[in-house]
Amino acid sequence: MGTDFLALLGSVLAGFLIGSLPLGSYLVKVLTGKDVRHLSAHNLGVENLLRAVGAPVALASFFLDMLKGFLVVLAFPASPWAALGVFLGHLYPLPQVAHYELRGRGNGVLLGILAGWSGLGVAWWLVTMPVFIYVALLALLRYVSLASLIALASLVLLSLNSAQPALTLTCLGFFLLAFWRHKSSLARMVEGLEPKLDDPPPVFDFDPEVVPLAFMIHPLKLEDVWQAQSFQKLKPLLTLLPEHWLKAALPQLRPQVNGVIEGITLRDGRKLRVLLIGGPMLPDQIRQQPQAALRMAIRGARLAQWQGAEVIGLGAFWSTVGAKGLEVQEAVPGIVVTNGGAYTAATIRSAIPGLLKAFEREGGSLKQATAGIVGANGVVAFGMARMIAPEVADLILIGKDKTRLLRSAETLSKKYPDIQIRVSTSLNSCEEADLVFTATSDPEPVIFAEHVKPGAWLFDLGRPADLDESVRTVPGVHIIPGGVVKPPGEMHSNLDIHFGDGLIPACLAETMIMAASKAYDKTSLGESTKTANIDFYLAEAERLGFEVMTRDSSVKQVVELV
Repeated sequence: MGTDFLALLGSVLAGFLIGSLPLGSYLVKVLTGKDVRHLSAHNLGVENLLRAVGAPVALASFFLDMLKGFLVVLAFPASPWAALGVFLGHLYPLPQVAHYELRGRGNGVLLGILAGWSGLGVAWWLVTMPVFIYVALLALLRYVSLASLIALASLVLLSLNSAQPALTLTCLGFFLLAFWRHKSSLARMVEGLEPKLDDPPPVFDFDPEVVPLAFMIHPLKLEDVWQAQSFQKLKPLLTLLPEHWLKAALPQLRPQVNGVIEGITLRDGRKLRVLLIGGPMLPDQIRQQPQAALRMAIRGARLAQWQGAEVIGLGAFWSTVGAKGLEVQEAVPGIVVTNGGAYTAATIRSAIPGLLKAFEREGGSLKQATAGIVGANGVVAFGMARMIAPEVADLILIGKDKTRLLRSAETLSKKYPDIQIRVSTSLNSCEEADLVFTATSDPEPVIFAEHVKPGAWLFDLGRPADLDESVRTVPGVHIIPGGVVKPPGEMHSNLDIHFGDGLIPACLAETMIMAASKAYDKTSLGESTKTANIDFYLAEAERLGFEVMTRDSSVKQVVELV
């Protein structure tokens, strides 16, 4: 390995380490005591600092960013690659150096680099024209990200006339890094959600009759990604890429406001407005990449807070992230986070008695029936087992961990000694069950037609659904979705959340009820669910007009619906 290459590599690494130093943020903390790391849900930018800490401190912070770029260029005059290193370090610093994730755009660093190049004799037009283009576009369009990218594109084009290939490649590197940093801003521009320069942060329109809240969702399958407006317009291009490339890119993206739910009118006359925050990770990715999922959930909560919401609910697989929301709440204390567990449990308590009555009304005999509980290793499914056990003759606990299943069976047997309780790690055991209750965290269906007895009743609380479409072909089968709620009013949304027209999951209903009641002490976080909270949500849902769709009075309607 040659000496020149080692020197080049050393200059890049030195630039990267210097770029990683959060000098501007440290200065703001020292001078004002404010932690501005999460001031904006997107890229921080000097315009946000100006609003938060005033011009003198914001400009001093910007100057320190410039100084990083300027000093690196002067320290390594023979290596333009060092400039690329400092820009990369500023945008994507080492956690050990920065101590947190920076979200600056890097314009201060770039200005310092151009000033340093000017001092080294780089052509004046190369270092000044992009700055003039940036200022003009910013004044005309008022989009910081768009002006930055066009100015950098002009820098690349101008560098082609410099007859310095290394300089041109460095400028191209600037553009590519900036494009990746600004990708979410470009998507928000497409959706009309990106704030312009001097715009206040986008928040809910203040109206005392409108209750604002947010709910975090994710695509159940790749096709759902295209529901977002920004992805719709990019679909013709993105679908040309291999599917595994698209999936690999999803965890690297930032959450976006994908849609809004409106039309819900509470019994007291107030209306709800729900921002749907889309975190573009698929269910299997959320399970397999817990740290990436936690990072995205935290970003989603910050985005919701920045948009003016006081409460955010974690939907579907997001509810399992970060110790079921605990770590998200710790990271974003300025907004109330809930995983929806209390009202989900409340809907089970409300639905199962009605379902059992309907089963008997249609000719079934509970005293002779066998019930199967799929996912019985989990807290929710075991809770259903405790409700079902005293009502049936035979209970099968089905799960993946036989040791835990045996402990659960022993617990139930002590309380209900007259009931036959068995355990199984095979889904084939469902074939024996007249009633099947399922609540797993599997991202794909687990119960297929071959697992289901003709005429069986199936209560599916899994999200995504535990039942495969083939189950519908089984003669006489009754499929009842669990945790489905009808809010009051005429709900409408620009997104399909896969619950049917006018219906929502219980975890979203809990978020709505909490926001409407300002019951911020009733949040659901972690594994445990307080009985008092379950009782609260049952009563408050009734008061506000929410209806659990699997109650006795609604079983037929839901069966017909699905």
